[in-house]
Amino acid sequence: MERTALVTGADRGLGSALCAGLLARGWRVVAGQYMPDWPELGALAEQHPDALHVVPLDVGSTASVRAAAENVAGLAGRVDLLISNAGIGAGRSELGQGLDFPAIQRAFNVNALGAIRTVEAFLPWMGEGLRRLCFVSSEAGCVSLAHRQGQFGYCMSKTALNMAVRIMHNDLYPEGYRFRLYHPGWMRSYMSGTKSTRADMEPEEAAAKALSFFLADREDEGRLVLIDYQGLEWPF
Repeated sequence: MERTALVTGADRGLGSALCAGLLARGWRVVAGQYMPDWPELGALAEQHPDALHVVPLDVGSTASVRAAAENVAGLAGRVDLLISNAGIGAGRSELGQGLDFPAIQRAFNVNALGAIRTVEAFLPWMGEGLRRLCFVSSEAGCVSLAHRQGQFGYCMSKTALNMAVRIMHNDLYPEGYRFRLYHPGWMRSYMSGTKSTRADMEPEEAAAKALSFFLADREDEGRLVLIDYQGLEWPF
């Protein structure tokens, strides 16, 4: 039976590359689109008209997430793999420089609460099959390794995401759900609004490494771990 994956934040960067990687592996993909004017998903849909389904999805809105879940129910009937990838920066986050508190709150709403909203809405469509929940986090959320002197909003939102995944794991692992928590490394992404040219990896390279982790089985499935793009485990 054909397997279906949902990818949030699929418009560009890592999200778009994850969709392309899954399609190349024969998956049917539901791509959560936040920016309808951005061209990448449209071009990918033209290449895979029967396998890629684009749905409006703003993980910062409960109404949008629930509407997307209803949409997916009609398109695919079920979701085997959920990749919570959507994430944003948090504006000014240094003491003494005028913290942008509304931006910090938006980061919490999208980066942490967005993952919970998505899982809650799509659980009814994951009753059978692979039941795998994947979350793109960051080393920025690791409390014991924190080295930054700012970036409160982004770091704290990723720490909150890690805790959310821990709680969901405690709840859902006994019911047969399997979890992947992942740090993708420093990518040439659009987190600042324009594509970075200073990072280590293009999104396509990062996506290939991520999918190797997301799709592989683990011998210690009962232990929630944060794994990075090199296969190393991080404390969180």
